Amino acid sequence: MNQPLLTSVTLHQHRQQAAEASAGISNQAIYICFETKLLHHSATGAVLDWGAGQGLLTQRLQSLKQFHSITAADIQPRPGSIDAPIQWIQTDLNNPLHLEAETFDVIVSAEVIEHLENPRAIVREWFRLLKPGGLLMFSTPNNESLRAILALILQGHFVDFGDLSYPAHITALVRKDLSRILNEAGFCPPQFAFTNVGKIPKFPRHHWQSLPLVSLGGLRFSDNVLTITYKPQ
Repeated sequence: MNQPLLTSVTLHQHRQQAAEASAGISNQAIYICFETKLLHHSATGAVLDWGAGQGLLTQRLQSLKQFHSITAADIQPRPGSIDAPIQWIQTDLNNPLHLEAETFDVIVSAEVIEHLENPRAIVREWFRLLKPGGLLMFSTPNNESLRAILALILQGHFVDFGDLSYPAHITALVRKDLSRILNEAGFCPPQFAFTNVGKIPKFPRHHWQSLPLVSLGGLRFSDNVLTITYKPQ
């Protein structure tokens, strides 16, 4: 009988190394998009930062002063910068959290789902953890941007899913995938928002938004997409 390529120990180590490769940090445009939408939707109550990384979004959630409790979960250990009132759960997010169902009013997840192996299982877990009427917001690379589509045509993969991004980025999704997965799990039809910050193909140090006399953003000129939905009452 053939032996498995990865034991449970080596699988955990592989996932840990992949998480470390991502650095646990997203860019400011993504954090600003989360903050704007959380304020717009008057998000309150108990919030979970799923895949908190170095805790930068977690700290921004705290600074909003809208939530009576903040929980963060990640495969990485608790950063020293996280304040004591914030609960930190160190766990492999490919697996369910050991928490009761309907624990949270809000779940946020910045640039995490593309790192995980089974997006359908993740979305079902989000549905389980949210209270009825709970708000879900998560972001991922925008694989429908002009830059991503050109990379797919010319290189055979989306721009954020090449060899340099592997094994951190392993699951590429577009809006149709996200809508189907959320619908299967029982969520309301999602809305999509964009960071309106996008790199120019072949010139990653420059952004569309820096070009003079034009105003570019939205689906084709944003590097990241934010998905917003609710668990039905």
